[in-house]
Amino acid sequence: MKQPLRLCLIGLTCFLAGAFVSNHDDPKKPLTTDMVEAASRLFGIEFTPAERDSMLNDLTSKRNDYATIRTVDLTNDVAPALYFNPLPAHFKMPTGPSSFKASVAGKVSLPQNRDELAFYTVAQLGELIRTKQISSEDLTKFFLNRLKTYDPKLHCVVTLTEDLALKQARQADAELKAGKYRGPLHGIPYGVKDLLAKKGYKTTWGSVPYKDQVLDLDATVVQRLEAAGAVLCAKLSMGELAMGDVWFGGMTRNPWDIETGSSGSSAGVGSSVSAGLLPFAIGTETLGSIVSPSTVCGVTGLRPTFGRVSRHGAMALSWSMDKIGPMTRSVEDCAMVFNAIYGPDGEDPTLIAAPFRYAPVASLKGMKIGYLDKAFASTYPTKDNDAATLETLRKLGATLVPITLPTFNYGALRMIIGVEGGAAFDELTRNNKDDLMVRQGKNAWPSTFRSARFVPAVEYLQANRIRTKLINDMYQTLQKADVDVYISPSYAGGNLTLTNLTGHPCVVLPNGFTAKGLPTSITFMGNLFAEGSVLAVAKAYQDATDFHKKHPNI
Repeated sequence: MKQPLRLCLIGLTCFLAGAFVSNHDDPKKPLTTDMVEAASRLFGIEFTPAERDSMLNDLTSKRNDYATIRTVDLTNDVAPALYFNPLPAHFKMPTGPSSFKASVAGKVSLPQNRDELAFYTVAQLGELIRTKQISSEDLTKFFLNRLKTYDPKLHCVVTLTEDLALKQARQADAELKAGKYRGPLHGIPYGVKDLLAKKGYKTTWGSVPYKDQVLDLDATVVQRLEAAGAVLCAKLSMGELAMGDVWFGGMTRNPWDIETGSSGSSAGVGSSVSAGLLPFAIGTETLGSIVSPSTVCGVTGLRPTFGRVSRHGAMALSWSMDKIGPMTRSVEDCAMVFNAIYGPDGEDPTLIAAPFRYAPVASLKGMKIGYLDKAFASTYPTKDNDAATLETLRKLGATLVPITLPTFNYGALRMIIGVEGGAAFDELTRNNKDDLMVRQGKNAWPSTFRSARFVPAVEYLQANRIRTKLINDMYQTLQKADVDVYISPSYAGGNLTLTNLTGHPCVVLPNGFTAKGLPTSITFMGNLFAEGSVLAVAKAYQDATDFHKKHPNI
C-alpha cells in the first residue's frame, strides 16, 4: 500500500488539486492559507495572504465538487464534451467525390519458394487471390504459421485469433468462388494493435490491470476491414497504455536486431510486418507511435489527418491527439488500407467528412515540394541518408522549396497528453491500480498520470490556445510556400511533435540504413486531408529506391 500523504508541498497541493488522498488522511480536513501558499509555489504563482484567505471557501467547494464527480463511473470510452478541431481559420475543405486508382498490378505469380510470400505486398497478395493462384485459407494458414513460429522470439502477439481468421478466410474464398470480389483487401490477413476491440477476444491495452479485459464490440476500423474482406489473424502487442515497446508479455523485439526493442507504442505492428508475419497491420499514433516503430522496423506507415479515421472501439489516451493508421510494406499498400478505413461512422464525433483521392503520379518533374531547410542542415545521426533523399527528389525533377516551421518550444505542449491521459486513466491513480503496471520509472505513465493532477486547468487550456496559433501558423506557412507536400527528417527539427499537435498527416518510409545495418526513415508531410497527395509523392520516391524491399533475416 502507498504511504499516507504528508503535509508537505505535494501533500498540501493534493488537497487543492483533487489528487489521491489515502484512507489514513481526512479528506474533509479544513484547507488553510498555508496549503494555498504551498500549492501556488508549485504552480509558479504568488498570492498575498488576503488573496489566499479569500480563496478558501471556493477551494473547499471545488474539493467537494471533485468528490461528487468521482461518484460517476467514467469508462475509457467516454470522451469529454470538448472536441479538438484541427481546421485553421480560412481553411478550405476539399470537396467533390473520392477516387482511388492503384498502380497496374502487372503479372504476379506464386514464388517457387513459398516463404517469399512473407514479403509480398498487399497488392501482390491481393492479385494472387483475385486470380485464384492461392486461396485466402492457404495464405492465412501461411501467416498464422509464421506468427506462431516467430512470436516466441519477437513477443509481438498478444492474442492469436486463429479460429476467427480461418472462418473469415473460408468465407472470402466462398465469396470469390461465387463471383463476389470485395476489392484489393479481399482475403488478405492482417493484425491490429491491441487497443482496438474485437468482440469475443481480449483487448488488453498492453497493461496488467486490463490483461483480461474483453470489450463487447468491434472497433469501427475492424468492422470496415471485415467489410473489405480482410482476415484478422492477431491482436498485436503495444507498449503499456500506448507508451514504448514494453508490455506485460515483455519487450517486443526489433526483427533487425532482436536484442533491441521495436520501439512503440505500435510495437507489435511494426515488428510483425517487418518480419513478414503479416502483410499489414493497424497502428495508432499520439506522439510518434506510428513513425517511430516504422522507422526502427523499416516499414512504411501512414499517420492520417486527425479526424480521418474513427477511434470508436479504440483505447483513448489523448482525445485530442490519438490517430489510427496502417503500417505496411509499401506506400501504395498504405493507400489501399486507408481507402478501406477512413470516413465518418456516426460514432466518433471528431470525424470530418472529406474526400480521399489517390492516384500514382507519372513524374515529379516540375512539382514543388517543401523541405525543412534548418532541420536538414542541423547535425543529427541520419543526416547523410536524409541528404541523399533530397538529392533523389531533385533527380526525379522536383523543385525543393525551403520552409520554416512556426517558432515555439513545442515540447512545452506535451503536457496535453499527460493531462488527457491522466483523465482517461483516472481510476488507476485513485485506486492504486497503477502500481500493477510494468514500468514504474520517473518517466513512465504511473508518474505522468499522478503529476498530471497538478496541472491547473487554466494552464491546460492555455496550452490548447497556443495549439490554435500553431494550427493557423502552419496553414499560413504552407500557403506561403505554395506546396501541398513537404519533407522532414523523421525526428530532427521538432516536426514530429508539432504536426501531432496540429493534426497533419504524414507518410514515413525507409530511406537507408545505419552503419550497423539498421533501417532509417524519412517523413513526407502534407496539408490537412491531403493524404492522397502525400502518398503519391512518397510512392514516387519509394519507386526510385529499393530500401522497402529489404527485410530482416530472422
